Amino acid sequence: MAVAHKSAISVGMLYIPVGLYKTTKDISVSFNQLCKDTHERVKYKKICPSCNKEVDPDGIIKGYEYEKGKYVTFTEDELEKIKTKKDKTIHIEHFAKLSDVDQIYYEKNYYVVPEPGAEKACELLRQAMLSQKKVGIAKTVIGSTENLMVLYPVKDIIIAKTLFYQAEIQAVPVAVTKPEVTKPEVEMAKTMIDSMTSTFDPGLYHDEYQDRLRQAIETKIAGKEIVNADTEGQNNIIDLMEAMKRTVEIAKGTKGLA
Repeated sequence: MAVAHKSAISVGMLYIPVGLYKTTKDISVSFNQLCKDTHERVKYKKICPSCNKEVDPDGIIKGYEYEKGKYVTFTEDELEKIKTKKDKTIHIEHFAKLSDVDQIYYEKNYYVVPEPGAEKACELLRQAMLSQKKVGIAKTVIGSTENLMVLYPVKDIIIAKTLFYQAEIQAVPVAVTKPEVTKPEVEMAKTMIDSMTSTFDPGLYHDEYQDRLRQAIETKIAGKEIVNADTEGQNNIIDLMEAMKRTVEIAKGTKGLA
């Protein structure tokens, strides 16, 4: 498991060396881009238009275009020089209730793993936050981006959840109307929700489309045709109350078979 970022949690005078590890991995089927006529892999080359030659990674530097065709360049050492000590740590600005953070701000998750010798301090912070149901609001620089994040305590570890900044969140692009609903409709909706309520078990779910995609790959390898997987009939129920009633009936039937 590769370290995404070496850092340290900074809480006032407390300093806890940690590493950030990705919490997820990509398990989706990966396709290559091929030439339609030859089925050869399409290759991409980075070409300098002035030199008319391919540029390897060692020959590429970062540049910011401040005027059309004019760039100011930066080396990795120069980018490191503008980082402060605070930038190089996961600096907790303050603590807050988890409910204070709207779900729309969440971006990525990382495991916060203490470095050798920092285990006790990290565990102390985790237990204290968990007992008070608080999270740490923090900032750190990863690469050339300052990330806002939440340090979230769970059963055995701390999770760092990076956040979008408010300026990155777009307003709803279309007007949303709120039509009036009747009390019986609300009650039926609540009944529907109750009939479909059960404990969430993430182990019960997997990417079913990826299963069908892998099966389709095997079908193509065998030289057979792909069969349409969508065999469900059209739902002709257009009455809202009737649709909810039918949903409740189906849910009760499903639980009876479980």
